[in-house]
Amino acid sequence: MTIQESIRAAEAVIFASGEGIGCQELMTVLEIDEKQLVYVLDMLKEKYNHADSGVMLVHNTESVCFATSPDTSDIVYKAFSVKKNTPLSNAAMETLAIIAYNQPVSRAFIEQVRGVDSSSSVKTLLERNLIEEAGRLEIPGRPLSYRTTDVFLRSFSLSSLAQLPKVKVEKEGQLSTDDLSLEDESNDHII
Repeated sequence: MTIQESIRAAEAVIFASGEGIGCQELMTVLEIDEKQLVYVLDMLKEKYNHADSGVMLVHNTESVCFATSPDTSDIVYKAFSVKKNTPLSNAAMETLAIIAYNQPVSRAFIEQVRGVDSSSSVKTLLERNLIEEAGRLEIPGRPLSYRTTDVFLRSFSLSSLAQLPKVKVEKEGQLSTDDLSLEDESNDHII
């Protein structure tokens, strides 16, 4: 298979997969190595990730998928008559941030940091597939632990957790969110 055929085949497979496909699986299907996969994905990103495109290629270390461009989310919702997701509450956003920066974490850890019961927030984040169970911790009681998902990364346009904004510790363990900013702080573009 030529490189152009690999690019064309990858485009078709990623599109047909809907939710995305694992990079390892894509390499197996296309019969290419990691270096070739990187080139193929770079070519597809170049093709789709432009201001005039309604779709974009989202790629992280484990999987790749097509997603709508954030600026087209309103029309996509309208076209499919999808009820717009209600934005996450402040409590859910706090919980999500705690998990993202400290994962894997138990609900007890989240509640210790927040100082309040977080079961409702954890349930909401699980329902929206922004977090998932990460197994049980090796401590007494073996509580469940949680981590973020690929949906979380896509929702905030991140390739990896390394792209999370840095958090400064001011004094006596207090965090400063002055430097935290995401390009689009609303989660209206979560599809």
